[in-house]
Amino acid sequence: MVISQRKIRSLRAVATLSALLCMLTACSNTSDSNPPQQKNQAANPAIEGPISGGGAADCCVINFGPLAIDLRTQGYVPGTPFYAGVSFDEAEVGYRETEYFISGSAVSYIATEELHPEGNWRVQAADAADYTSRIVVLRPMDAAAFNGTVVVEWFNVTGGLDAAPDLTQMHTELMREGYAWVGVSAQRVGIEGGGAFDLPLKIIDQQRYGALQHPGDSFSYDIFSQAAQAVRHPVGLDPLDGLSVERMIAVGQSQSAFRLVTYVNAIHPMLELFDGFVIHSRSNGSAPLSQLPQADLATPETVFIREDLPEPVLTLQTETDIFRLGSVSQRQPDSGAIRLWEVAGSAHSDVYTTIKGPIDRGDDPTVADVISNNDARPPFISCPLPVNDGPGHWVARAAVAAVDNWVRSGEAAPAAPLLALNPQGTDFLYDQFGNVQGGVRTPYVDAPVARLSGDGQPPANAAFCGLFGTTELFDAATLGVLYPTRQAYIEAIDNATDESVAAGFLLPKDAQLIKARARTSDIAVGS
Repeated sequence: MVISQRKIRSLRAVATLSALLCMLTACSNTSDSNPPQQKNQAANPAIEGPISGGGAADCCVINFGPLAIDLRTQGYVPGTPFYAGVSFDEAEVGYRETEYFISGSAVSYIATEELHPEGNWRVQAADAADYTSRIVVLRPMDAAAFNGTVVVEWFNVTGGLDAAPDLTQMHTELMREGYAWVGVSAQRVGIEGGGAFDLPLKIIDQQRYGALQHPGDSFSYDIFSQAAQAVRHPVGLDPLDGLSVERMIAVGQSQSAFRLVTYVNAIHPMLELFDGFVIHSRSNGSAPLSQLPQADLATPETVFIREDLPEPVLTLQTETDIFRLGSVSQRQPDSGAIRLWEVAGSAHSDVYTTIKGPIDRGDDPTVADVISNNDARPPFISCPLPVNDGPGHWVARAAVAAVDNWVRSGEAAPAAPLLALNPQGTDFLYDQFGNVQGGVRTPYVDAPVARLSGDGQPPANAAFCGLFGTTELFDAATLGVLYPTRQAYIEAIDNATDESVAAGFLLPKDAQLIKARARTSDIAVGS
């Protein structure tokens, strides 16, 4: 067990007894004047599964405005786990998908002192409530292919359903390198209902998910911890079916990132669970520590990641997040285990996350094409302007690989320049083609074929379309000036790609796909 100097603050009797036993045994030979103390283990939930069945006659049809939409036409297969992620059969790439119900008693938390912006928060357990939630597990079929790292994603519920945007953006790297992935239904909306499109598990398939019960988001942090505990230190049923977990990385995008900021600052220091974090597309502030009907405990308007943690935390931000979501006030200098990557040409969500990614098996170079497409997520979201088709997913893969390597080897993730701002700090600085300067660079902005932005949709469509940014393809004249010959285009892509790989922001296997597509693309460059 890893030694920590932090004071044990959990009120759970089992965890307290465990800590005391550790102090009386492993810690007994240390100086009595300054004895090291142990982090707690999260409580182990009861586990049921693998879950099967569902898909009764009333399954899968939802009302969306005047439309009745059968989710089977959207790629969902009844009798399988429901969440927005990849839509191909994972067995095609050597992976097995299973689902488990987890249940137990979760606690909420209250602060024991004022919550300050620097994030060094002290909390203790407060109320307790019973819950039954679920986890989805993707693991290599061949146990020998497992690389020892589990990526645990906090399902995003902004759309009113459980979604796995980080799995969608990162899955080709995870699956080619042998990671396991676990998605956690940590929040109430994904199970009980609410949110933009109101597609909770109980509505999608009452037969399969009717037994689930969520007491509210004040308990989400402990539900997430217990889900991770069930995977890392299983008691009885093992969701990974015998795989030996060596490292565990938590990831979450957008609303899930907001909650992970609070989790990292308040909950993680007390528990022996995660070895690293990728916090993806956060806003200013963070999610409440607790909320009604429990104690209403908002966090400060400005929140930084606490800097006293040994575990690496990489915050991955898009252009959209800086001003639209207000994270410009939370820009945090790299220090110790803290890294901040801001990606030029990227948006909070994009074409890859909703259209390309779910069907990408990782071997198709055409995924590198920049396309012009107004349908952000048909039939649910269509935007006035073509939405962003930038480099976000390529850099997300590099981010999780960098954190994994950091945990394995101690080699820190590379530092990145920030996106360039005007002297007033109110907008970005742009190059001659309208792309943002600075930040994490990729061939999408250093050998561009389009103006890629995290903003630009009309204000009247800001609710969702505003998060998807814009793509404006260059006309033939501009392309001809940039790339007078086909070879000039290939060389520009090669050089920009190599620079991104050397900087650590693009993985070599992804670089091969981008370079391969440059050689076969029908983009209208010079002769």
